[in-house]
Amino acid sequence: MARASEVADRLHSAAIRVLRHAREADRAAGLGPARLSALSVLVYGGPCTISELAVAEQVSLPTMTRVVQGLEQLGLARRKPSPSDARSSIVAATARGNALLQRARRGRLRRIEALLKKARPEDVMRLGDALAAVFEV
Repeated sequence: MARASEVADRLHSAAIRVLRHAREADRAAGLGPARLSALSVLVYGGPCTISELAVAEQVSLPTMTRVVQGLEQLGLARRKPSPSDARSSIVAATARGNALLQRARRGRLRRIEALLKKARPEDVMRLGDALAAVFEV
């Protein structure tokens, strides 16, 4: 049986390859990776402050402010004043932003599914079982 460190190394390499392959579908969304990732946080995590978004995306506040401004200009996100802090605003995805992200996600999933179709069905099942055991998905 493989040691956990060996499996971790293989999983890390595989995850990078899968994400690079899936990211090819992002071109169709017409957004750069930073905007698409921030939009994903807003769609799946819900409205939040720019500071919270910056923390989630591991970028500086000025960088996230520029990303949010770009999303706003494209009609993909909107800001509203925070009800609890007059100095802050809450950022939320718009319906248009949500729809764009869902299309981008479907594109990514199609590419990942195409990779999985290269494997034997029983191997795909084993991978699914392993993911469930590790990540409870």
